[in-house]
Amino acid sequence: MNDRVSDVASAAPGPVYRAGLAVGELRYQRCGGCAAAVHPPRVLCPECGSQELDWRRSAGLGEVYSTTAVRGRSGVHNVALIDLDEGFRMMSRVEGTEPDEVRIGDRVGFLTADQDGEPIAVFQRTETKGGPTA
Repeated sequence: MNDRVSDVASAAPGPVYRAGLAVGELRYQRCGGCAAAVHPPRVLCPECGSQELDWRRSAGLGEVYSTTAVRGRSGVHNVALIDLDEGFRMMSRVEGTEPDEVRIGDRVGFLTADQDGEPIAVFQRTETKGGPTA
């Protein structure tokens, strides 16, 4: 699979990322200078300062690095840091699972959800730390 996004080289990072979400893609950048995976989107590589950042499509698979259940007036929701298989980490939430049942090490897959009329990246558990989900 070609994971490069080729038609966006000169566009600002934020709109390119959001355009990907609008079509169901999780996009990230790969540095041409040091090969680091970069997320959130930037104009310079945070590792080496290079401006040679190519856009890529993530397969959307990763692992929960940390998780917490946040309790508020509207209820309980999960906030998690996800380590994507391509080598970048992002903050999101794991849906479809009770917030207190998300575990560090759970395998997750990307999907989009609507928040205030805009698509956002969320994840769904595909495998618990002890094995596949039921």
